[in-house]
Amino acid sequence: MAETMVVQRTPRRGVWGWMLFDWAAQPFFTVVTTFIFGPYFVSRMATDPAMGQAAWGYGIAAAGFVIAILSPVLGSIADQTGPRKPWIAFFAAIKIISLCLLWYAEPGSPLVPIVLLFSLASVAAEFSIVFNDSMMPRLVAKDEIGKISNIAWGLGYLGGMIVLVFVVGFLAASPETGKTIIGADPLFGIDPKFGEDARATGPISALWYLIFILPMFLLTPDSGKGIAIRPAVRLGLSELRSTLGEVRKRTGIFRFLVARMIYQDGVNALLGLGGAFAAAMFGWTITEIGIYGIILNVVAIFGCLVASRLDTGFGSKVVVVVSLILLTIATIGIVSTGPGYTLFGIWQMPGADTGGLFGTPAEKAYIAFGLLVGIAFGPVQASSRSYMARSVSADEAGRYFGLYALSGRATSFVAPFAVATVTALSGSPRLGMAMIIIFFVIGLAVLLRTPYPADEVK
Repeated sequence: MAETMVVQRTPRRGVWGWMLFDWAAQPFFTVVTTFIFGPYFVSRMATDPAMGQAAWGYGIAAAGFVIAILSPVLGSIADQTGPRKPWIAFFAAIKIISLCLLWYAEPGSPLVPIVLLFSLASVAAEFSIVFNDSMMPRLVAKDEIGKISNIAWGLGYLGGMIVLVFVVGFLAASPETGKTIIGADPLFGIDPKFGEDARATGPISALWYLIFILPMFLLTPDSGKGIAIRPAVRLGLSELRSTLGEVRKRTGIFRFLVARMIYQDGVNALLGLGGAFAAAMFGWTITEIGIYGIILNVVAIFGCLVASRLDTGFGSKVVVVVSLILLTIATIGIVSTGPGYTLFGIWQMPGADTGGLFGTPAEKAYIAFGLLVGIAFGPVQASSRSYMARSVSADEAGRYFGLYALSGRATSFVAPFAVATVTALSGSPRLGMAMIIIFFVIGLAVLLRTPYPADEVK
């Protein structure tokens, strides 16, 4: 059993400073990875959407491989050095520089340098999350962890949505009219013909991150000073080896980490590739894919707020299980929908394009399945985080959240790699995306046999 530890109550401003980290970090995932830059990369930078989806998938896979290897090492080292904030600052600098350089992703430019910059930003973002998550057990008592985790995740989606609304309303313009959805010229002289509306999401996300991580640095208490970095590295690596041996004996935690390793792989692939898949299938513009993202983020905020109550009342495991069921249904619906049909053609949806946004019945069906994704993909991650935090003590949080990050990334290159490879071999993005369903089903099956909290001995 994880030892019971009395947590000294953190001032409310310190908890809010910690929760604002998600608010600061989420726009990268919302406007760069999923809804704006990713679809632009697939549909406009690449000469062929299938090749673009494959390249983007390989970029996500490469980042996942690096994260899987180094996250537990860094978590163990952090437990020895003590403070988490210097690590977050270091990786924040890498992330911000990489995102700013995405501005140079012009149509027709080489794909590899842009994929590498995106992968580097992804690695830095995830490493920062490892250290931020490991602060959580020291901030509040365990019965409050699920609440603040889900609220923080909801704040993240709100921040991501605000940036997405800004991009769609004030930067993304119709190639035909040159006007944004509100009928105005794009700000800052942005020219959509050269993809500048999508390319700007990198620097905008970097600036947002720089500004809004400051409350965490200024208000949230950090761990006390530990030992110097060199001996910390040696001791951290030694402790990591012992932790890897220890976790196999803590069978509940081990089972939970295996379950999360599998289902989070599917979540990562769905978030990284879902927007690009829709854009390529229906020919959506940046405005349409952006509005789709806004809809999903509004639903995601609601989902996280409801989940914060369910997590407190019924436990993190119930929230994660229900979320995985919804994600499985949603993914089946998404990959079974195409122009003129849904549910693999069982439901034919004739009807001409009525014009305007999402003008065909099939597009509306796709959005309906997307709403299930919006409801579930915040709670499945936020309640997984609280599931882990409730299963370990504050003193071991760094190394175990390193393993937690490992479980979220250990095979995270497998799902994007499977999607990219099946897409490349078959020439069918739909068949490639269908691979994600396998990860949700297997992860759910393992989780159902996992105790809650994970360190509970039965």
